[in-house]
Amino acid sequence: MTNRLFRLCDKLLAIARKDFLTSIRYRSAFLMTGLGVVAELAAFYYLSRAIGPSFRPQGMGYFPFLLVGTGFYAFLMMGINSFLSSMQESQQSGTLEVLMTSRTSPATLIFLNAVSAFSRNVLRLLLYLAAGLVILSGVHLRYENLLAAAAAFILSVVIAVAIGIMTAAIQLGTHKGSAVMWLFGSVAWLMTGTMFPVTVLPKPLLWIAKLIPITHCLNALRFSLLSGGTLQGVGREIAILAAFSVVLLPSGLLIFSYMLKRARLEGTLSFY
Repeated sequence: MTNRLFRLCDKLLAIARKDFLTSIRYRSAFLMTGLGVVAELAAFYYLSRAIGPSFRPQGMGYFPFLLVGTGFYAFLMMGINSFLSSMQESQQSGTLEVLMTSRTSPATLIFLNAVSAFSRNVLRLLLYLAAGLVILSGVHLRYENLLAAAAAFILSVVIAVAIGIMTAAIQLGTHKGSAVMWLFGSVAWLMTGTMFPVTVLPKPLLWIAKLIPITHCLNALRFSLLSGGTLQGVGREIAILAAFSVVLLPSGLLIFSYMLKRARLEGTLSFY
């Protein structure tokens, strides 16, 4: 057990080193990302001013509401998409078959990919929220609610990992992962309350929105950071996220295992 844990830590360090070296190699990407964040913050800031202070969705100022929604949505979607991109790159380079037949189990490979995918985007999310909430809108975050925010964040990442594994499984089995990801992202952007509260949707669409876990991810984080809700106050949303996590993560792993086994039998691991 100790040796297995040591090997896992060694692999995590290797992935962190790889990500660090890649970041150094593409330093200009940091500048471009920073400029993009500034432009996005400015656009949302002036949009909220144009709408006016009277519009307070869920009792929150529109700019903080918009900032948390768009920032956290982008963070989750980039993490989900990284699983699909990693699968496609491995297929195109011909390394997928080697990876999936190595001594490292597929479950461990998925875990390592998740750590790499989300760790790259955490800093961007934190800077985005800090610049928007603290500097531009002057929101005073309630530090006693950090426990609620942390619980919502962790469960949201688990859900995003589960969805990412499913998209990788679809790519592995049907080679149509990009189309499915595009459809999911479009529906989620419209119906999860990224830029407006879901309560304005027609009732049939509202029920569908409640079945999309990202809706509850955004609600839980907004309530914990912006509305002064304690862990008990946002408990309903966190309980819903926990239920989604319990269902989606094992389901994603089972679907991936099935698609992997089928691809091995059919000899299509490296097809794309």
